[in-house]
Amino acid sequence: MLDGVNVALGVTGSIAAVKTVELAHELRRRGASVRAVTTSAAEGIVHPWALEFATDEPVVTEITGAVEHVELCGREGWADVFLIAPATANTVGKIAAAVDDTPVTTCATTALGAGVPVVVAPAMHEPMYDHPGVLDAIERVESWGVSFVDPRVEEGKAKIATEDAIALATAREATPDTLADRHVVVTSGATTESIDPIRTLSNRASGKTGRAVARACYVRGADVTLVHDGEDVPYATVESVESAAEMREATLDAAEGADALVSAAAISDYTVERRPSKIRSGQESLTLELEPTPKLVDAVREARPDLPIVGFKAETDGEDEDVVAAARDLLERAGMAFVVGNDASVMAADRTRALLVRADAVSEFEGEKSDLGARIADELAAEL
Repeated sequence: MLDGVNVALGVTGSIAAVKTVELAHELRRRGASVRAVTTSAAEGIVHPWALEFATDEPVVTEITGAVEHVELCGREGWADVFLIAPATANTVGKIAAAVDDTPVTTCATTALGAGVPVVVAPAMHEPMYDHPGVLDAIERVESWGVSFVDPRVEEGKAKIATEDAIALATAREATPDTLADRHVVVTSGATTESIDPIRTLSNRASGKTGRAVARACYVRGADVTLVHDGEDVPYATVESVESAAEMREATLDAAEGADALVSAAAISDYTVERRPSKIRSGQESLTLELEPTPKLVDAVREARPDLPIVGFKAETDGEDEDVVAAARDLLERAGMAFVVGNDASVMAADRTRALLVRADAVSEFEGEKSDLGARIADELAAEL
């Protein structure tokens, strides 16, 4: 996600600065090179040596004759993006007023003047975050194109966002926005059909690939709607569903004004009439009448005849020829942009092997599902 990206990390005097060592490690785990810049207030919370250890680079603690701010964030500077995490109310206000009295604010002014993307992750007590002057400062700085990562408001504090949310926002600013101004709907994971108030029918899909696609589309600038049976995520608007019918209705609603649909969910092919009370155990045998569920992609295609749709097809025999044949069947029936075919054995795994099938071409992918998500997002951007 951040492979080859140079991140200048500005650290200010919030108690959340204790988290920056792990944040720097996380950015590097995702492929970034990181160099830290601190205010004197931050040094009272996290020692520069700790940041030097976390980044494997010397820390800028003052601006000297070496003009560190220009070397890092100037037009020909080292940084691809300037991330301030955590950012105090004091620092946000200074940036809004173009006050340069710390290494962090001086780097911010330089980055903004040089066109280097800036990401800010505020952290402060909630009353400070709600101060009209702070809100005005945030609004003003946002109007300059600065991206803010919303804090988590808990226990009366506007706590710094999660490392994942900050890394995603940083990646979004540092990645070409090939899906900017596009609304992409992604379905993900398994659906579940209720048999009775306790028992269900489902499948082994984990949703890892669908979530990877949604993240990759977000990083490339898209507005993403994720339809799944799961929790909220920082990179998409979530429509929470359980059954195939709920997923179909939520997807149809979301797709009404969308630019593309990636149908990555493993949607139940059959449903059953739900019993109003628990089926008692101890019976020798029990027969369930399964009814086929309407196909989601067919419903979307009927409603949106020209919508680009990316489909998924899982098979169990392991033969590429059969996977391609089944994928081409789906491709032609629903008029899809392309279909991602794979063997069902990769369900719930972190790695996968997939075939990207178009009408006139087949290409192979093998690797992490996160990388497959990026590949699909790039293919979709080219399609659009």
